[in-house]
Amino acid sequence: MQAQVKEWGNSQGIRLPKEVLRSAGVALNDFLDVTVSNGVITLVKPFRHKTLEERAAEFDGKLMLDGEYDWDEPVGREVW
Repeated sequence: MQAQVKEWGNSQGIRLPKEVLRSAGVALNDFLDVTVSNGVITLVKPFRHKTLEERAAEFDGKLMLDGEYDWDEPVGREVW
């Protein structure tokens, strides 16, 4: 895919198709970190911790605190 640099007010801009942004998990008005290295421009969606309110909204009410959890067989030098 190619994109063309165009004037946008006193700046320049590049338009990306909605499908490209959707597949990268980027939504309208999201912020992206921009870096330039050796002539390569990289756009990265920064990691952000969820707020307590966001976590509570996703909570489905299942905590599974009714006993021990099976962590599978030991790997390495763990002692069980």
